[in-house]
Amino acid sequence: MTEQEPLHIEHRPGGVAVLTLTDPDHRNPMNGRLTERWRAAVGSLSEDPDLRAVVVTGTGPAFCSGADLGDLAAVHHLGTAAARARLSAFYRTWLAVRDLPVPTVAAVNGHAVGAGLALALACDLRYAAADAKLGAPFVHLGLHPGMATTALLAEAVGLPRARELLLTGRLVDGAEAAAMGLVHQALPADRVLAAALAAADTIAAAAPLAVRLTKDGLGRGPMTVEQALAWESLAQPVTTATADFREGVQARRERRTPHFTGN
Repeated sequence: MTEQEPLHIEHRPGGVAVLTLTDPDHRNPMNGRLTERWRAAVGSLSEDPDLRAVVVTGTGPAFCSGADLGDLAAVHHLGTAAARARLSAFYRTWLAVRDLPVPTVAAVNGHAVGAGLALALACDLRYAAADAKLGAPFVHLGLHPGMATTALLAEAVGLPRARELLLTGRLVDGAEAAAMGLVHQALPADRVLAAALAAADTIAAAAPLAVRLTKDGLGRGPMTVEQALAWESLAQPVTTATADFREGVQARRERRTPHFTGN
C-alpha cells in the first residue's frame, strides 16, 4: 500500500495555489517527511512567475499540531550547537512561506497549536473555524517558543496580548482569536476554506506588480511616516509606468472590471 503524501498542491485558475497538509490521523504534524515536502513545494512556488496568491490549509480536525514532539526530543542528544543548527533550519524551512513574493492566506480549518500557530501567523491573512483552538502552550511542555512565535504573535496581536498568551500558554477558540486580531475572521468550519479562497481570488484579480510591491512594503515592518513616504515614492512610480495601471484607469472610466496581465 502506497503511503499517502503528507502535502497536496493544487493549482487553481487565476494563479492561486493551495497547499493542503494531508495527515489528519496525526493532526498534520511538522515531521521530517512533511517538512521536506514543504521545502520543495514552497521553493517551487517561489519560482512560478504566474503565481498570484497562496492558500495554506489542513485536513481533518487540525490545521497543524506543530512540530513532532519525538523529533524535538531527539534534538537534545545532538548537543547545543548542532541542535541550534537543526532547529534553525527547520524554522526557516517552514517560515519560507513568509518570503513568497505574493500574498498568502491561512485557512485554519481546525486546531493550530505551537509551531502550527506560527505557520498560520506567517501568512498574510488568516481565516479560522470558530471552534478551532489556537495557542502556543510551549511553556507547559517545558519549551521556549520556537519558529519566531515571539515575534509573529506580537506582530499580530501586540506585545501585551502576546505576553499573556505565551506566558500562560492558554488556548483560544476562533471567535476569541478574531476578537483579538489573531485571525481576521472566524467562521463555521465548513466555510473557512471558501472564505480563504475568496480572499485569494480577490487578490489574484488585482494588478500583480502592485500587489507584490504592496506586500514588500508591508513586510518591511512598522515604518515611520517618513520611511513609508520614502518607500512609496519609489514603488508607486514603478506601477504608474505599467500597462496594468493604464488598464486600471481605463476600466474605472468605462465602469468595467479590469483585466490585469502583470505588464
